[in-house]
Amino acid sequence: MAGVAVCAGSVHTVRALWEERIERLREAREKLERERSQRAGLRGRTVVWQNRINLARLKEKVVTEEGRIILRIEREEWKSLPDALQQMTYLQEWQIHRAGLEIIPRFVGKFNNILVLNLSRNSVKEIPKEIGQLTKLREMYVSYNRLREVPEELGDCENLEKLDLSVNRDLCDLPKQLSHLQSLYHLDLSMNCFTTFPSAILNMPALEWLDMGSNKLKELPDDVARMKNLHTIWLQRNEIIHLPEAISKLENLGTLVLTSNKLEKIPVCMEEMINLRFVNLRDNPLQLHVTLPQCVNPEEEEDRELFGIEFMQAYIQELKNSKTKTYTSDLSGTPEAEMSH
Repeated sequence: MAGVAVCAGSVHTVRALWEERIERLREAREKLERERSQRAGLRGRTVVWQNRINLARLKEKVVTEEGRIILRIEREEWKSLPDALQQMTYLQEWQIHRAGLEIIPRFVGKFNNILVLNLSRNSVKEIPKEIGQLTKLREMYVSYNRLREVPEELGDCENLEKLDLSVNRDLCDLPKQLSHLQSLYHLDLSMNCFTTFPSAILNMPALEWLDMGSNKLKELPDDVARMKNLHTIWLQRNEIIHLPEAISKLENLGTLVLTSNKLEKIPVCMEEMINLRFVNLRDNPLQLHVTLPQCVNPEEEEDRELFGIEFMQAYIQELKNSKTKTYTSDLSGTPEAEMSH
């Protein structure tokens, strides 16, 4: 009996120790949960306070100009835009320049009242597809950034009138969906890496002003005349070798800049461009050497554009004369010509 009593006592002792250990573990877990909860609550309060601070900071950047509510941030470090900005969807313009901005937030699509989005001179690498939700957007400037491509959803911004994608260096194509921009009349693609003329541009019916200077274009498309409303085109510092005959069909073209290309001749058909008021053909390896006659008035000489309209007309005339001389020379060498002598 004594042996049995000792065994029972031992079991009781072990059980008590085990239950005590379990209780301590339970208390430790509860304490840990309380601490976690407190930390989470602290973090939550911190987030709330940080949002309030960010919102107050953003509101300090809001101005009203000509009846528009504008967020203006310049020369301050804002690599990303805080979530608190979502509480300011009443904004009509974002003017954020030289802020080091790297990301356009996806919540940009919530800003249904936005008319102008100016994010030039930042470090943006990507335009989110949510940009297509900004159906009231009229002007978008993302020049001097690091874009490599443009989302096709940008073509859904049906009221977009001005688009500046210049100086992104690695940008070399546009999605065909941008042809849906039926209101776009101003497009700047200068100082990028385009080697061919984007087909989307040819289907923008309202396009009037186009800058594709400082790219790597080698030619213009044969159907360039589809841009019927185009009145200004900048093509300086490319690698264009020749101009298509269809360029003469751009009936509304008034300004044509072709400096620093590889043109060897000016097509005769360009004399038909009666609305062309300004042209610059400087620094091209043109085959014919043309010297303009001196002006009678010295003041007119100072204001003269040596490679402008007058030069173009003189070049075309010289080209036509040279062809006539060649034709006459060829005729003089024929048997019929010899017999006539």
